[in-house]
Amino acid sequence: MLTVYENLPDGLLACEAHELHQVLPGPSLVHLDGQRQQPLYVSVLLHGNEATGWQAVREVLKRYTDTQLPRALSLFIGNVEAAAQNQRFLDHQMDYNRIWKTVDMADQTEEHKMAQQVLKAMALRNPFAAIDIHNNTGINPHYGCVNRLDHRFLHLATLFSRTVVYFTQPDTVHSLAFAPLCPSVTVECGQAGQAHGTEHARDFIDACLRLSTIPDHPVAQHDIDLFHTVAIATIPAGISIGFGDEEKPCDVRFVRDLDHLNFRELQRDTRIGSVAEGVSHCVAVHDANGHDVTNRYFDCSDGELRIVTPVMPSMLTVKEKAIRQDCLCYLMERHPVVNGVYSG
Repeated sequence: MLTVYENLPDGLLACEAHELHQVLPGPSLVHLDGQRQQPLYVSVLLHGNEATGWQAVREVLKRYTDTQLPRALSLFIGNVEAAAQNQRFLDHQMDYNRIWKTVDMADQTEEHKMAQQVLKAMALRNPFAAIDIHNNTGINPHYGCVNRLDHRFLHLATLFSRTVVYFTQPDTVHSLAFAPLCPSVTVECGQAGQAHGTEHARDFIDACLRLSTIPDHPVAQHDIDLFHTVAIATIPAGISIGFGDEEKPCDVRFVRDLDHLNFRELQRDTRIGSVAEGVSHCVAVHDANGHDVTNRYFDCSDGELRIVTPVMPSMLTVKEKAIRQDCLCYLMERHPVVNGVYSG
């Protein structure tokens, strides 16, 4: 399922994301030489409708058409089949950002096997750092995500944005699998198709290629806003949803500007939607240990869906398909600092 290249395939940089399937047979790992041999690893298109990463890599590589890269680059180009249809993933596929945890042989899919091939190949090359580039569907700031409260990881993330999210669930994601190999970060570049997102990702990749080292001292507190994902909210199967003043009947109707609540510290009793009569369980919330903590965060009595305790959401969107394929949102809190150090 994985194809490995030691040079850029002919015509690759001329392709838009939806055209990559015309050059690449599927998920591909491309190794390119650079002045420093320890490679920067970059992953793009784990989700086929998130093209910013690919656009940014194209622009970086075009800068070095006539000169050697400052550092070797290993580029993983993920779900080109879904990219051809501008979809996160296709019905017969797994989500390419939920396949990176080792599973029992009986549960392995072709996607799982492919992910393990990538990890083994990169382990042999001792990567300098790993960057996974994403878009999101709602209104969110650009931010970095880390899975370890390691100074190097935080420095890498803050090179992209002062807003950083620490999370450990879901534990099947790309950045968590790369964390044992090197400093690893996921960068969220806003909605696909925005020029600013491409420029930001491009400049971040270029800056990482030029780094000689990643600092291992603490990030100054005034240079970082660190949040910790404490729970994931989903919509239970069978619950219908709507937004704003849509006319279709539904079990829960979220406020029209739901995605404007991302990265806002919501206070207790904030209303985020209305609930149909007789519906008592319209949102499910689980913490990092898989425990049901719905009642800690949401109340859906008296026909209203309200926040129970102060919390900050991310990834809220008004696109139902994105909610069904992933989640309603992640719930975050500011991460505590003890003697100037962030600890898990």
